[in-house]
Amino acid sequence: MSAGARPGPRRRVLRHWPQYLAISPYYLIFSVFMLFPVLYTVYLAFQKWDGIGEMQFVGFQQFRFLWDDPVFWMSIRNTLIIWVLSTVPMLFMALVLAVLVNSTKRFTAFYRVCLFIPSITSLVAIAIFFGAVFSNNFGLINAILRGLHLSAVPWMSNEWTIKLVIAALMTWQWTGYNAIIYLAGLQAIPSELYEAARMDGAGPVRIFFSLTIPLLRPIILFTVVISTVTGLQSFTEPQVLFGSDAATNPNSGGPGQAGLTTLLYFYHQAFDNNDFGYGAAIVWAFFLLILLIVLVNWRLVQRKERRP
Repeated sequence: MSAGARPGPRRRVLRHWPQYLAISPYYLIFSVFMLFPVLYTVYLAFQKWDGIGEMQFVGFQQFRFLWDDPVFWMSIRNTLIIWVLSTVPMLFMALVLAVLVNSTKRFTAFYRVCLFIPSITSLVAIAIFFGAVFSNNFGLINAILRGLHLSAVPWMSNEWTIKLVIAALMTWQWTGYNAIIYLAGLQAIPSELYEAARMDGAGPVRIFFSLTIPLLRPIILFTVVISTVTGLQSFTEPQVLFGSDAATNPNSGGPGQAGLTTLLYFYHQAFDNNDFGYGAAIVWAFFLLILLIVLVNWRLVQRKERRP
């Protein structure tokens, strides 16, 4: 080999084998506990299996059942409604909070901590708290309404108020997290741009929509994608809020199954009914739906960026 020749790929791997050995436990754990289960669900989606007996290959029969399953489509509808009710106000309020914090000169570190606390709080604890606050009979909200001589609202028994409670829970938990992300983006915008805009006579509203929003578009796209993925995977919220009626209708998602999300329905089929093949078909169909929604969001944002 000449003096200037680069070593081959095998030689480079052997040279760095201690580093590869050091990171190998991560890849081993990832392969065993994440990659293998995901690939195994693909296999299960074409089987009929109760978790104990022999597997029976049924081909696409599970997906045909899924197509004709009204409860599955109702869970999709519930999930999409809750996602819209939570994501739209959450991202709007996060952007407003980020702008307000960015405009302050004092206690900014304190405000950041306050914004971040909900996202690191136990989701189960938050759901229990919201269940107590929005309880039909003894909830804080209805107690305030009665004190104002107003009618109590059946938060936990009406189809739409159930969705609003779940959406409010998700909004409360993740608004601060997204505000922190927006705040980082705002602080990365050079102050000279704002000074130049003011010198040109632009007001605060014009600066916000003509300067701040365009420069934040990549970050807004990121938060939209992340909020879409997390918002469509709501499971713990309805499970904790309405788990008490499991004796009569396991994992129903509340009266009328108004809070039955797709992942909650998957859990019910796979782990309560022991129909693991059908559960695998549910999650893969749902994964394709999430992927489609994310791609649509991506294309819409990219199209806006291409406009002059």
